[in-house]
Amino acid sequence: MVQIKVYALADKLNPIKMELSNIIHTSLIEVLQLTPEKRFHRFFPLDKSDFYYPSDRTDNYLIIEISMFDGRSIETIKELIRLLIKNINRKFNIPADDIEITIFETPKSNWGIRGLPGDELILNYKVEV
Repeated sequence: MVQIKVYALADKLNPIKMELSNIIHTSLIEVLQLTPEKRFHRFFPLDKSDFYYPSDRTDNYLIIEISMFDGRSIETIKELIRLLIKNINRKFNIPADDIEITIFETPKSNWGIRGLPGDELILNYKVEV
């Protein structure tokens, strides 16, 4: 299970949401070997008065939070971060300094999905990659 939250200024995020979702999802499929139907993305377009960030970031500043089951290797997590930054930069010309990604890993038992604790689910993909 992987869930995504994306935060950015509304006027920058709204025009690119669908393409950004596609980039994120394609990267998750490639690196984490998720199945294509496992797309859980939420976008939080923010008003400038609701989004404070350091002066060395631009109005393109983008925060991506990824929550997922634990079990992936450090190498896999780093590969995902690098691929996301590369693909977002390439597609939208957002500088790497304006892209921040945080990955939160939690035990499957800490998730409640389809009426069950996550560790009781039968998954159609591997977590340990």
